[in-house]
Parts: sequence; C-alpha cells; structure tokens
Amino acid sequence: MRKGFFYKNSLTIVFLLLFIASLVGQLFTGWNEYNNDLKDDHYKEISLTEYLTSGHFISSTFENWESEFLQMALFVILTRTFRQKGSSESKKLEGKEEVDKDPDPDKKDAPWPVHKGGLVLTLYKHSLSIVLLLLYVFSFCMHVFGSFKDYNGEQVRKGHATETVWQYLSGSRLWFESFQNWQSEFLSIVAIVLLSIYLRQQGSPQSKPVDAPFSETGE
Repeated sequence: MRKGFFYKNSLTIVFLLLFIASLVGQLFTGWNEYNNDLKDDHYKEISLTEYLTSGHFISSTFENWESEFLQMALFVILTRTFRQKGSSESKKLEGKEEVDKDPDPDKKDAPWPVHKGGLVLTLYKHSLSIVLLLLYVFSFCMHVFGSFKDYNGEQVRKGHATETVWQYLSGSRLWFESFQNWQSEFLSIVAIVLLSIYLRQQGSPQSKPVDAPFSETGE
C-alpha cells in the first residue's frame, strides 16, 4: 500500500503544528501581559505588530530556543562518548555500532558529501552538531538582544539610567534567564536517560521493547 505525504512526514507536521499553536499562544498572552505592564507604568499600550519587534517578545522566544538547541547539541555530542547502562538513549557499553563506522563512498544511495569526500565529508560527518551549535549561538545572541532591549525599556519607563550591552552582560538578569532554562533542559535529559532504563512505551523508538531486561543498553 502506497503511503501519502502526510503519513511519511506526520511526525514533523504534527510537531510543527504544535509549535505554531504554542508560538501564537505565547504571542497573544505575552502581548496582553506586556500591555498590562505598560499600563501599570502609565504608558500607552502597543499594537500586536509593535509587540512582535519588542524586546519582551524577542527575549522570551529566543531564551527558550537557546536552551533547546543547547540541549540537543550537547546530547548529540556527548552520547558519542558517554554511556548509561540500561538506557535506550545510550549506545551499547562495548563494541562499535553502525553509527561509528566510516562512511562507504561506494554505497549507491549515500548522500552526495559521502561520494565527494575530503573537507566536504569531514564537515558532513559532524554537520548535525555543527548546525545545532550554530542555532544555539544565533538564539543566544537574539536572546541577549531582546533581553537587553526589554531591560532598557523598563529602565526608561521607571526613570532610571539605561545600560550599555557590556554592562548588561556583566549583570545577573540575562544569566538568570539562561540558567533557569538550561537547568530544565538538562534535567529533562537526565529524566529520559534514567527513566528509559525501567519504564517502557510500546511502539515508541525512544523506548526499549517492553520485554527487554533493565540491563539491556540501547534501543
């Protein structure tokens, strides 16, 4: 039976729809919350389009993206080396796995960088972690920009002096925003790594088979 486009891409589509719904929810609730803050400071409310370019929206959006990309990048990199006995999220404790093997340039349906070889192949072999790290750096920079803009806007409304970006970077607010997101992402990794030792979800590739022993390591 031939499967359609949605079936073949349903996991991505569903998560994209959830992402869009969540982002829209964040946009409207954040807009309402920000206008409440402006009213409290006796300032005029702003429109939805103005809110889209505000430090409040930019900061709250990218501080979350930042932590997600950092989590994924570190998980991809660290699972190459480190192990957890019994976890479906870990490589096996001994021996090489399929992902450790050198790419075969003679494999007919291999991606083109494998056939190209050289520097292109070297970069391709690490492309997942490279792109995730670049997305993290971009998100972190946008978080800094938005948070800095939002903070100085608050300072102006309260009649206080504004700060330079270097003064802001040396303060605690930006890092508090980052650390509170980072710690939750690292905790979620610890949770899935350890819980997958003892708990199961039938049908999920993130779980070991239901009848697999606790000591069995890998999916």
